[in-house]
Amino acid sequence: MPASLEPLVEERPVPGFAGRIARALGGLLRQTRRDGFAVAGISIYLVFFLVALLADVIATHDPMEILFLPTGRVAANRPPSLDYLLGTTNLGRDIFSQLIHGTRSALLVGVSAAFVVATLGTVVGLISGYFGGRIDMVLMRIAEIALSLPFLPFVIVLAGFLGASVTNVVLAVALLLWPNAARVIRSQVLSLRERAYVEAARVTGAGTWRVMFVHVAPNILPLSFLYGSIAIGWAILTEASVSFLGFGSSTTVSWGYMLQDAFASQALSRGRFNWFVPPGICIVLIVVAGFFISRGYEQVFFPKLRG
Repeated sequence: MPASLEPLVEERPVPGFAGRIARALGGLLRQTRRDGFAVAGISIYLVFFLVALLADVIATHDPMEILFLPTGRVAANRPPSLDYLLGTTNLGRDIFSQLIHGTRSALLVGVSAAFVVATLGTVVGLISGYFGGRIDMVLMRIAEIALSLPFLPFVIVLAGFLGASVTNVVLAVALLLWPNAARVIRSQVLSLRERAYVEAARVTGAGTWRVMFVHVAPNILPLSFLYGSIAIGWAILTEASVSFLGFGSSTTVSWGYMLQDAFASQALSRGRFNWFVPPGICIVLIVVAGFFISRGYEQVFFPKLRG
């Protein structure tokens, strides 16, 4: 081919699905480094994840073990000391060890619920926004019904019927939180499906599901990540509330279980702040971390706020 007819710009291969996912995640990481709120929120999550992974190493005792003094008496209501960093409960259990192992239970609930919420919300939002019509109407009516249900009473009723377990808390949170993600993702897909690159994919023979999940889905991943991070805090707060009200699992140590145990033992009236303040602070930090991440990424979705 003559040199004058050769293309002036080198053609680059169109990135595949993995490449689009990597590019979307790379954009999230770049935004994280630029915003202090996002850095703070993710840093809090990372600290709790490390504590959960190393819980067996960090904890000084078994969280459900009844401890005894050298004299043979139960080590009940002991103040903080080198042997019991946060003291003991009225049954002689180490509060610090319960706090550490409660991190593992909290993150198990939070991450599981976040994954289900992000996945379900993303799939429903994609299908609803891309197809439109009756499919969109039916899915959005279901979402409106889910949004109309009172959150905590629904979780309590579900736990009462199905039993107190981590799985049922995750199920309840997922059933009520996915519409928030689905509605926002749907509105974004309504815009993305009209873009030129989507039309080009259709013209080249790409199927409907390939266009949705290969060409459109990577562009709404930041929204999925955002609502997933928010769902972590909501799920942990819900589990703590349910456990505090007595509808949680009695065999699993969690922050809500600690608060319920402290309340039943009248820890506040006896000035046992070392019992109920630490789990309360942990719950607040987890919820605030989700807010920080959402605050940090709002500039991605609303560029006018950057000024």
